[in-house]
Amino acid sequence: MSNVFEFIANSRGQSGKGAARRVRRQGDVPAVIYGGHKDPQMLVLNHNDIIKHLDHEAVYSHILDVTIDGQTEKAVLKGVQRNPARFQVLHLDFQRVSMSEALKVHVPLHFVNESSSVGGKKGGIAAHSMVDVEVSCLPSNLPEYLEIDLANLDVGETIHLSDIKLPDGVEIVVLAQGPEHDLPVVSMMSSKATKDETSV
Repeated sequence: MSNVFEFIANSRGQSGKGAARRVRRQGDVPAVIYGGHKDPQMLVLNHNDIIKHLDHEAVYSHILDVTIDGQTEKAVLKGVQRNPARFQVLHLDFQRVSMSEALKVHVPLHFVNESSSVGGKKGGIAAHSMVDVEVSCLPSNLPEYLEIDLANLDVGETIHLSDIKLPDGVEIVVLAQGPEHDLPVVSMMSSKATKDETSV
C-alpha cells in the first residue's frame, strides 16, 4: 500500500453530545475508534488537519495510521459526519483493522475510455448508477479504487457488478447475496441528438 495517511489524535475521556459540542467549539473534531477486539475509544483531532486529509479521495479506501497519544493503530475511515450548511466536519468514525482479518470497505469506481468507447463515438452518454462499491478483503489486498473500462460498451449495453475485474483476494460484498444483487454500474444511453438523427 502506498500513500498511507496518518491521523494525529488525542484521547478524550468524556462522551455524549455536550462533550462533542465543547470539542467543536475549540476548533477540533470529536471522533471514535472501535473494533479490533478492543473497547471503543473517544478521540479529538484537529479540524484543519482533517480537512486536508479528506481532500484526498484515497483516504476513504486506505489503511490509515491513527496515532493516539503517541501510540499508532491501523484503521479505516468508516464514517464522516459533516455540517451541510458550513464547511465543517462534525464527527469521524474509525474502525481498527487486523492485518490477518478480512474487512469491508467502500472503494471508489474509476471509469476510463468513456469518450472513446464504442457507444461514446456514436454520441452515447454513460449513465453511472454507482460511484463506489463495498468490497471484502484482507487489508493488504485493499485496492485504492476499481477501474471500469468502457472501451467496448455500446449504446444500449450495461456493465454490472459481476463484470468488474477484481484484484486477487477481493470480493464485492453484495454479490454474495445472490444473482439478483448483480446490479447495474454504468449504462451507455443514447443522447437526445442521436435519437433525433435516427428518427429523421
